[in-house]
Amino acid sequence: MKRVLVIVPAFNEEAAILHTVSRVLATGRADCLVVNDGSTDRTEDLLVSHGIPHVRLPVNLGIGGAVQTGYRYAAAKGYDYAVQLDGDGQHNPEDLDKLVMAIEESGADMVIGSRFVEDSGYRGSRTRRFGIRYFSLLIRVLTGLSVTDPTSGYRIVNRQLMERFAERYPGDYPEVEVLVDMARAGYRVKELSVRMNSRQGGVSSITPIRSVYYMTKVTVFSLLRRVA
Repeated sequence: MKRVLVIVPAFNEEAAILHTVSRVLATGRADCLVVNDGSTDRTEDLLVSHGIPHVRLPVNLGIGGAVQTGYRYAAAKGYDYAVQLDGDGQHNPEDLDKLVMAIEESGADMVIGSRFVEDSGYRGSRTRRFGIRYFSLLIRVLTGLSVTDPTSGYRIVNRQLMERFAERYPGDYPEVEVLVDMARAGYRVKELSVRMNSRQGGVSSITPIRSVYYMTKVTVFSLLRRVA
């Protein structure tokens, strides 16, 4: 049986982190590592008091830095696959088996849990839906890769990508940049339909102003990588 590590980046997720981790462990399919990304709430206290394996970052590095920390740990500990799963309860750990099976059977380097391969019932805000469609188009224009849910943070990668991400990973809002980089390097991506929940606690870091920054930053960096 392949060794799987679930990486859970967490920033101020005291309301959902214990439930998220318990659901991951209940699957019996993977080990779990929480990367506490400089939380200022009770996230660290809860992780310590419940004996949950975790890394405490002294400052907030953002999602990219937190996830890369997890990839470095997975690579150093010899895991075969690494899964990124949000700490706010939106992703269903019960889909882990599906993700592992998909990456093993397809030979893909990454499998993305998608809300849009099939109708999962996800709606989201109008701004978020627009952003997802925009990035899908941007990736297709720049690389020819067709991805329905490019901003999904529910992903599994093989050992080769794990080691690549341990060395180099975008600092913030990395999901789209990673896909552009992967497509240019010839890696294989597959999508799998999953259901996602509403946030189980905490506050999303994606505000309207951050959304504009996110779209601008990712577009510029993706174009720069295209001509680099």
